[in-house]
Amino acid sequence: MMKKNLLKLTLGLSLVPFVAASTVNAQESQDSSSEIEEILVSAALIPIVASRSANAITVIDSEQIKLRAAQSVSDLLRDVPGLAVSSYGALGSLTSIRARGSESNHLVVLIDGVEVNDPSQSDMLNWGTLSAADIERIEIIRGPQSSIRGSDAVAGVVNIITSEANQALSADVFTEYGSRATSKNGFSLGHKSGKFSVRFGASHLETDGINIQPSTGDDIDGYQNTGINLKAGYQYSDQLNLSLTSRKTNGMNEFDGFPEVQSSDFSRFHNKFTADYNSADGLWSHAVSLADSDFENDNFKQENSQTLANGSTSSNKQNYQYIGSRFWQAKDQRLSLALEREKEEYQQRGGWAFGADADKLVSRKTESVAVEYRFDPIESVTLAASARKDDNDFFGKSNTQRLEVIFQQSDTLRLRGAWGTAVKNPTFTELYGIYSGFQSNPNLNPEESESWELGLDTTLSDERIQLGATYFNAQLKDEIGSSCDANWTCTPINIEGISDRQGVELSSSFAVGDSLQVNAAYTYTDSEDPAGVEEQLRAKHIGSINVAWQVKSDTKLNINVQHNGSQTDYGFPNPVMLDAYTLVNLNANYSASDKMDVYLSLNNLFDEDYQQVNGYETLGFGANIGLRYKLQ
Repeated sequence: MMKKNLLKLTLGLSLVPFVAASTVNAQESQDSSSEIEEILVSAALIPIVASRSANAITVIDSEQIKLRAAQSVSDLLRDVPGLAVSSYGALGSLTSIRARGSESNHLVVLIDGVEVNDPSQSDMLNWGTLSAADIERIEIIRGPQSSIRGSDAVAGVVNIITSEANQALSADVFTEYGSRATSKNGFSLGHKSGKFSVRFGASHLETDGINIQPSTGDDIDGYQNTGINLKAGYQYSDQLNLSLTSRKTNGMNEFDGFPEVQSSDFSRFHNKFTADYNSADGLWSHAVSLADSDFENDNFKQENSQTLANGSTSSNKQNYQYIGSRFWQAKDQRLSLALEREKEEYQQRGGWAFGADADKLVSRKTESVAVEYRFDPIESVTLAASARKDDNDFFGKSNTQRLEVIFQQSDTLRLRGAWGTAVKNPTFTELYGIYSGFQSNPNLNPEESESWELGLDTTLSDERIQLGATYFNAQLKDEIGSSCDANWTCTPINIEGISDRQGVELSSSFAVGDSLQVNAAYTYTDSEDPAGVEEQLRAKHIGSINVAWQVKSDTKLNINVQHNGSQTDYGFPNPVMLDAYTLVNLNANYSASDKMDVYLSLNNLFDEDYQQVNGYETLGFGANIGLRYKLQ
């Protein structure tokens, strides 16, 4: 009953501003900004103002990240409309995010412009190992983005921006300790002077964890993660800017195994160099970038023998890109052209990969051209069209398109609509993977999607109330599922027919005075395969409430409530239904001085017992206390 009431409360809070709209005097908003949100986002070939995009967009800023004191980025994304988060257990465990009822590898993830989806892990990002340290801002852009980003961007893009130097000299340290012997420590150094800036950050997290799968062992499963981040820029002239970003992460996860404890090691290394040139008259811009990513995974390594039960996978992704744009002041027109070349490599060693296919290196290349045109025929209307042609040496050619319409009906109300197509190429794992109980299929076809959405965004009461609503509808053709024989050896196949995804996303924000901010979100998702069967790990109802309270000038409290409705998951011989659950988290931040903050996190405050994936236990109540100190 409490869970049902919480869901009703979340939905109610999401809808309150709609009701309020009918009672607010229109005269109140005459002095409001004509832009609902004057903030640049990566929702086009080059950044645009969010209010000039037809996408449903959520931005998580540095203040929100600080108040939540989250260990991983996935914890922050649980509050975002349209996203469903599933974790195989405790901190550091395999974590997937599905957008709008789509697959977890239908979401492109960028860190400082580098795509970090792992080709050796089915083009997914393991969100459980993505630390929230050194993150300045997160943009979540929902809806098909293949006409901009190519394959994988079927359901959206998450763009993560790391911190950069913003003063002459900066130095920070932080330390945190909590339940289950969890510790997190790190520091950063930054310098900015004249034309040059550089920032270096490092962090280390480790925890003893819990027994995530009691059915296969009674030991606890720990986790370690070490990351470093470098970001530098040089303003060579008024027109030319050079930038470099580099990020290295490695760590270890423990798992229950037979006959002994097992673990998996991982390593990620991402680099990107960019040169941006803007003409003196402001009519031309050019950007050239080179990005390189390496991924290493040693899967299920036995503690004593060091044998790799499921082998080792590695991959590399290289991307070369040029984006040029021409601007016209009349009617705010912009035409952009992107030329891109990408090469991916994949290799599997050890484990079940033996014989002729052992240690086989496979690769594929994609050459792409994309065009985007945006203009405002009148002040209140923005129109945009984009198209992309990909030529892959394995799958051949594919074309994707997107159309957008934005209508600023008044100073406080914006209507938007979009239609788009998208494509997802089969993964290296599906094509070549060698695992026990798995038979790869080199004859798979790419998945194809077509979707549309309608939305509105508005502000009321002198921008103290903000709300957004989006209806989305998507159809997926040639969905890649699996077929299993009598020996339970499963093979990926293209499923005949159309998979349907549709739903509604609601979000609202209330500023109560100057000291209280309430955010609420609710998502209804109906996702079915071609046979009309509900897709797994996609709850129909997901909601959240977040309250940020400035108790005193030096004290802030943040209360976060998350509700996940019941959902189906894999079970033998039949799927199982996982119960709904509600989590309550409490964070407190105390500014002891201008240089020092002390914070406390109480997670799963009421010790809810729940599972996000069948058979895998999750964390109960936990407490963490931390300290941030600015040396300079």
